[in-house]
Amino acid sequence: MSKGIRLTNEELEHMRLFESITGAMVRDCIIDNKFDRIIFVIKEGEAGLAIGKGGRNITLLEKITGKKYEIVEFSEDPVQFLKNVLKPANVKEVRITKRANGSVIAVISVDGKDKGVAIGKNGRNAEKARILAKRYFNIDNVLII
Repeated sequence: MSKGIRLTNEELEHMRLFESITGAMVRDCIIDNKFDRIIFVIKEGEAGLAIGKGGRNITLLEKITGKKYEIVEFSEDPVQFLKNVLKPANVKEVRITKRANGSVIAVISVDGKDKGVAIGKNGRNAEKARILAKRYFNIDNVLII
């Protein structure tokens, strides 16, 4: 778990359920009511285990709870982490820049045909990238170009 991240009892319950069904190690859980989803940040390399054969684990979890689930593999490297957040979009480049006012932004360049996938319906994937970039790397904004 990252320093300074506090989880609610509801988030902890979702983490326990997720881990017991999938066998994957969860680092973090975010209940995103705006987009009616639960985002899990899992140990690097465990996406396949978490999803299960043919999506079996996620389907089971969604049936049990009635919620939608999204999974992101963690990485200590902010560039790789942001690429993981936007999968399956083809990310060409991630530039992290500190502005004169002290704010930090990440500009993510994606393949033209994947821009819609990267941004997501109603901006849901872009918002996920912003939430996680701020939470883990203190990046103030994420722009997808």
